[in-house]
Amino acid sequence: MPVADDDRLVFRARGITKVYQMGEVPVHALRGVDVDLFRGELTALIGPSGSGKSTLLNILGGLDTPTDGHVWYHGQDLTVAGDRRLTDFRRHHVGFVFQFYNLIPSLTALENVAVVTEISDSPMDPAEALRIVGLGERVDHFPAQLSGGEQQRVAIARAIAKNPAVLLCDEPTGALDSKTGIVVLEALETVNRELGTTTVLITHNADIARMADRIIRLADGRIAEMRENPAKVPAHDLHW
Repeated sequence: MPVADDDRLVFRARGITKVYQMGEVPVHALRGVDVDLFRGELTALIGPSGSGKSTLLNILGGLDTPTDGHVWYHGQDLTVAGDRRLTDFRRHHVGFVFQFYNLIPSLTALENVAVVTEISDSPMDPAEALRIVGLGERVDHFPAQLSGGEQQRVAIARAIAKNPAVLLCDEPTGALDSKTGIVVLEALETVNRELGTTTVLITHNADIARMADRIIRLADGRIAEMRENPAKVPAHDLHW
């Protein structure tokens, strides 16, 4: 592994390339990406559709493997890990939040969260996870009784209930209107602040990126820009 110059370093990715084969045509999703992610940081990944954001997030989270390059998580090379080790990494270290909630309709909010805690080493109380995202009074409601924003906050509670070090969010407000989306972003902001969870947020909305500590812009599978954000904007002050 390259020498780490910061003990806050969580992820170090170097030379990440991903090529998909579409029939006879190779599609280059990532083209030699280098990126570091740090403990407790909220990072926004922005860029147009097809720029490689989701591919990079999936590789960091162990859902996909690069064609070339390496990803280290706390010094451990994930790109040489076998399936069992990657499963363990995802189960115990990473929480995922996607655009669609994937809740189990027949389970209450509390039960949806508890499903994850049953397979975790040191989970938090499911009710506490729901309290953190502002749903302490909705624990006994089923998904059909919740709004889209509330369902997404249940999904966030489910992701954080196993106490992951990392939270990876792929367009978590993509299916929501702006007012509801801001409530969801406030929940992510609370998780990052209260739990210190390293959070990566994919968004196509540049305004949302203003709430991040650092902004990484991808274009055509490459890092086009990487910058600190010295003037973070609270989620409730965002507008789009």
